Amino acid sequence: MSRSYRFRIVNVFAESKLSGNPLAVVEDAQGLSEAEMQQLALQFNLSESTFIFALGTGREESGAAVPGRATPVSPSEADARVRIFTPTFEMPFAGHPTLGTAHVLRALKYGGDAVRLYLNVGAIPVTAQGDVWTLTANVPTHRAYEYSRAQIAQALGLQEDDIAGDPLWMNVGVEQLIVPLVSADAVRRTDPQPGAFVDYCSNEREAHAYVYAQDGASRVFSRYFWRQHGAILEDPGTGSACANLGGYLLASGASTPFAFDVHQGVATGRPCLLHLNVDAERRIHVGGRVIELMHGELQLD
Repeated sequence: MSRSYRFRIVNVFAESKLSGNPLAVVEDAQGLSEAEMQQLALQFNLSESTFIFALGTGREESGAAVPGRATPVSPSEADARVRIFTPTFEMPFAGHPTLGTAHVLRALKYGGDAVRLYLNVGAIPVTAQGDVWTLTANVPTHRAYEYSRAQIAQALGLQEDDIAGDPLWMNVGVEQLIVPLVSADAVRRTDPQPGAFVDYCSNEREAHAYVYAQDGASRVFSRYFWRQHGAILEDPGTGSACANLGGYLLASGASTPFAFDVHQGVATGRPCLLHLNVDAERRIHVGGRVIELMHGELQLD
């Protein structure tokens, strides 16, 4: 019997049809094994791909299991169970996959302009105004960076005086190294050096770093780098890191509420616009426009 799965490609944080960060979304992943999802993520070869398991429709076998959770996800907790894969491993949380998948769920008539996605970090609420989607991140945690400013500067191909403050490891569901720089020019000049990048920007999962600089009262320029298959890659638009930036600013004593338009991806040829808002209750919200580009069908047998 043929196994076919419909999918969509959407661009997230996109201000035009061919900008933003692309995402593959498999609409109904019931019947796919974890190994097959990983292989499909490699087949799509985008930074992330997502797989939707519908809840409360009779299509799930016994609810949707969450790694480390004894009982399945119930329909009262979320509109769908979603798993996120990079080409090489599963992610507990990621920003642009959350927003892009919410957009597809609305198109599939799950949840309308307000949906809850059950990810490996729990239920994440997402809301829409038109095609601009906004997630509310989990409460951040952080830990100190273990090396010197000189070492992080070496890792990023910068001078020590380009580093504007102490880096921190931030975690709203995925841990990332947040590094403040003195100017947008320093962000543009960032040039990770492979050996030092691995030495000074690695946690238990991978080597990665998010650099940013504030430009005026409401604008931020940023870039995000990570190591994959021995190469240093750059992400066009990183919602999880934008949320971690909100956590970094809170940890650094920023007064609430505050909001920034975060510009990322120019160096990749895929400019992205992310909206970061932290409200008076210190809740972190990250949003951006989602544009659907294509759809198709996978044939696995």
